[in-house]
Amino acid sequence: MPAEEILIIEDDADILELVRYNLAKAGYHVVCATDGAEGLRACRKKHPDALLLDIMLPSIDGLDICRSLKQDPETKDIPIIMISARGEETDVVVGLELGADDYLVKPFSPRVLLARLKAVLRRNQREEPGLDAVVRVHTFRIDPRRHEVTVNDSAVPLTPTEFALLQLLARRPGWVFTRQQIVDGVRGQDYAVTDRAVDVQVVGLRKKLGDSAKYIETVRGIGYRMKAP
Repeated sequence: MPAEEILIIEDDADILELVRYNLAKAGYHVVCATDGAEGLRACRKKHPDALLLDIMLPSIDGLDICRSLKQDPETKDIPIIMISARGEETDVVVGLELGADDYLVKPFSPRVLLARLKAVLRRNQREEPGLDAVVRVHTFRIDPRRHEVTVNDSAVPLTPTEFALLQLLARRPGWVFTRQQIVDGVRGQDYAVTDRAVDVQVVGLRKKLGDSAKYIETVRGIGYRMKAP
């Protein structure tokens, strides 16, 4: 099986070499770019297994690169980990809302980077169940065709929006969904959903789930996720 290919777009020579060395040592095939436009071209040409993306770059910044890749059907599924010195909560939120799979603040440990990279690669390789497939996670059994949810084998009546919200989180346990991603995921259900309404829906959903509400975790300043098994 060929080594997974990782593209690094980073203009700091020292950080680039540190990351390249550790990834190569771990068995990955590494491609490097130091310029935003160059890196974007390389990503579209090579379709790497994952992208490590700095934000402050010459010619095109990382946020614009992320936005461009996620809007392109041919590259939207490439996992992106943003690596940046900008670690304010708003910076992290913007990166994730643009579609980044993770966000790592400089300086970071190579071991942490490798662990995060392995995690996004695993998530990307895990076969996602079809939209009509029954989802089983923790105490939940979600049947889209019957529009039924059971918790510990007991039926729980949910509104269409609550059902869509729970299904969205349960299909990707461990993934953090921003409020906007949740809005996009449940749009078209029983009423128009807004960012603030997402919080209201989560509160109502948790009440109905009882003790199993603990599996829906709040990620401060970002959104929600289903706890990883």
